[in-house]
Amino acid sequence: MSDKRHDPAEPGKKGVSRREFATKAGVTAVGACYAAAFGYPIFRYLASPARTYAEMAAITEVPIPREKVPGPGSALMFRFGTRPTMLIHHEDGSMVCFDAVCTHLGCTVQFQPEEKRIHCACHGGTYDMNTGKNIAGPPPKPLTPYQVEVTDEQILIKRA
Repeated sequence: MSDKRHDPAEPGKKGVSRREFATKAGVTAVGACYAAAFGYPIFRYLASPARTYAEMAAITEVPIPREKVPGPGSALMFRFGTRPTMLIHHEDGSMVCFDAVCTHLGCTVQFQPEEKRIHCACHGGTYDMNTGKNIAGPPPKPLTPYQVEVTDEQILIKRA
């Protein structure tokens, strides 16, 4: 009985030993995992602006049922497309609506009724609760405003 296993020392014979195959397959699999782990965040970063813009362009208004609107002196957080948005119901009964994304580095802002302001906890940015204007901290621009239309049944939020 002859031994038909491949001997890498024999010249002229072609083939790959199991050990070589397993080593090459393992190295290739590990390399593919590293490439995917490195490439996926880059893909998400580059693809998200186009997707977000397309989704935002498709939505022009968001209706909010009247019963979901909080009482005076509070705020309602909701999504306008993919963006967090804030509807503020002032003590005098008026309402304003702003994009709830800080213009500094994109953190979500919070309404602080005790201090009468909109605050970004990430870097201490502060916005005026009536106008959305940046008044303190690093934010370079005011918050994006939305139009608010009040009817008996609902509050309609539209792009400004």
